Amino acid sequence: MSLNVIDLIKGQLGPALVSQAASQFGESESGISKAIGGLLPAVVGGLANNADNPGVLDAISGASSSGILSNLLGGSSNNSVITGLLSSLFGDKVGGLVNSIATFAGISNNTSSSLLNLVTGATVGTVGKYAADNNLGQSGISSLLNDQKGIVSSLLPAGLSLASFGLGAENWFGGAKETVASVASTAKDNITESVASARESVTEGTREIKEQFNNNNNNQGGGSIWKWLLPLLLLIAAGYFLWKQCEKKQTTTTTMGADSTGTHSDTATAVSPADTAATMPATTAKVDENIDLNGVALKGYKGGMEDKMIAFLKSGGYKNAADDNALKNTWYDFDHVNFKMGSSTELEAGSQGQLDNLAAILKAFPDSKIKIGGYTDKTGNEASNVKLSTARANFIKDWLGKQNLGAQVLGAEGYGSKFATVDAKASDAERAADRKMSIRFAK
Repeated sequence: MSLNVIDLIKGQLGPALVSQAASQFGESESGISKAIGGLLPAVVGGLANNADNPGVLDAISGASSSGILSNLLGGSSNNSVITGLLSSLFGDKVGGLVNSIATFAGISNNTSSSLLNLVTGATVGTVGKYAADNNLGQSGISSLLNDQKGIVSSLLPAGLSLASFGLGAENWFGGAKETVASVASTAKDNITESVASARESVTEGTREIKEQFNNNNNNQGGGSIWKWLLPLLLLIAAGYFLWKQCEKKQTTTTTMGADSTGTHSDTATAVSPADTAATMPATTAKVDENIDLNGVALKGYKGGMEDKMIAFLKSGGYKNAADDNALKNTWYDFDHVNFKMGSSTELEAGSQGQLDNLAAILKAFPDSKIKIGGYTDKTGNEASNVKLSTARANFIKDWLGKQNLGAQVLGAEGYGSKFATVDAKASDAERAADRKMSIRFAK
């Protein structure tokens, strides 16, 4: 099964980056997320359509050492390499792509343009890193990009298409226009042939009727009822045969076209997270609010990690817990702390603030102690998953130690996919629920 590079790239475009981009551009998080959902398959499609372009392959090969992934928001906007790459991918269609995404996501054209640069930087950076990690040369990168051609169109959210970007399907991925024309031509030929066959049958039937009618007149005189009844019955039968033949072929052709369209739409609906947002009632995006910590305001979600931890501590729940068994089943998931793809030492933008909040809570309640847990989804090698999740948990433990809070951290453990609930074959957006860092109180 071909690697879906979009799943790799999404690791660079997680909730923390979306939140930071929304704040920087003055847009809603839902608008930023929706725009990225449309831009990502478009950019990957542009790369796939230029899989044999030496300039594109050079840009990808050099991206792994450029450091672009470490500063997507700040390093993509005025990056001359990305600007040149977009020109190679889309030519004079860049403006149409920006306008379509802005309208689709309900954001400004300036924001849409900045996000196009950001997504392009994340894409070439991620593909370049994957190529470097797996020793892929330019031919390997070209092959990887070519493999994406069969899936890109189906990943566009509902309401977007290549045509809406000003990109005709016949210019991208080839053959679609010719295939449709060939099918239509074949169907037309079949209908014509069947109608001609039916017409011959009617003509032959009419000839026989005429001969029969003449024979009746010559042999039986004018009084027999069969002189007019038999020809009438034969005419009715011939007409019915002609009608059924035409109806049968027309129905077959119409059904084929409808099934083809229906299958394409179903695929897009099944695999595109943005599709759900387009067809389901909109939900209110979470926003940071002031969470009171003994008179100090922490920024966090209402009902999020900080809010729940503080409420538990203030209620006396920790103080009154008899032992660790009374605490071990209640975990608090980080809302903003996310690690970069495959890393246990690099945090995504926007993660540090929640670590600072955790440190503030522990300092405000010096008798409280915690344990840290790391989790992955069900994809990949389990031994590697356990190793990575353990390293991430220890990273947070070590950071808290540097804040002079080491005595309040009783342990850090990585569980890999042991507690994952989403199937490995599910979409990346669905599996994201299993990839998390959490803490619990401990004694």
